[in-house]
Amino acid sequence: MGLLDDKVVLVNGGSQGVGAAVARAAIAEGALVAVTGRRREPGEALVAELTAAGGKAVFVRADLADAEQARASVAETVAAHGRVDCLVNSAGLTSRGTLLDTSPELFDQHIAINLRAPFFAMQAAVADMLSREAPGTIVNVITSSAHGGQPFLAPYVAAKAGLMGLTRNAAHAHRFDRIRINGLNIGWTATEGEDATQRAFHDAGDDWREQAAARLPMGRLGQPDEIADFVVLLLSDRSGVVTGSVIDWDQNVLGGLD
Repeated sequence: MGLLDDKVVLVNGGSQGVGAAVARAAIAEGALVAVTGRRREPGEALVAELTAAGGKAVFVRADLADAEQARASVAETVAAHGRVDCLVNSAGLTSRGTLLDTSPELFDQHIAINLRAPFFAMQAAVADMLSREAPGTIVNVITSSAHGGQPFLAPYVAAKAGLMGLTRNAAHAHRFDRIRINGLNIGWTATEGEDATQRAFHDAGDDWREQAAARLPMGRLGQPDEIADFVVLLLSDRSGVVTGSVIDWDQNVLGGLD
């Protein structure tokens, strides 16, 4: 449909999982893409795939735990493509910790990846948009756990709940600049990162996806490509004037009780 024709889309945390799916969907809709990641090999492999499919994409190696590298991801995208029209913050750290056993170091890691990195990437992207007096769109991939979450996700929830508030704050601040900022609170999703987390922290076997799906209302986990389509819609003009919305992209209903 060409929803993002000639738009420059930066996907932070875009070398795998939901971020990689967003990069593929954006290319399919006509965008020029930059993806970031800590590991060069998967990032460059994704860019090679996108380029082979006829898209224009670059990989930017960045450790988003470093605020300066988060900001630099925007600068490198501008150097490669001339500007940033759209930003997607999809990087996430999901390592476990409760209120009682979370160390200051683990807490700081969650804040760095799940809150500080999006903050400073948004800061740089909005500054680029303002310098050109151009509209833009930002989508933050958050989590349904930001509403409260499980006890073993305490630092994750703290950081992501902050990102939910930041999304609304930034959207309000820049609504008259025609910069639309929205978020998605995604539910349980089948990604490479989730597979690693289940195996590392929950002793999951090869059939964990099937076991998880059997407990969910729709009988399956969310899929990255489904989320990516929703993100592309929010990035595009087809989502109209919507800004400051944090949408629960989940199959469990917040506040519903049996």
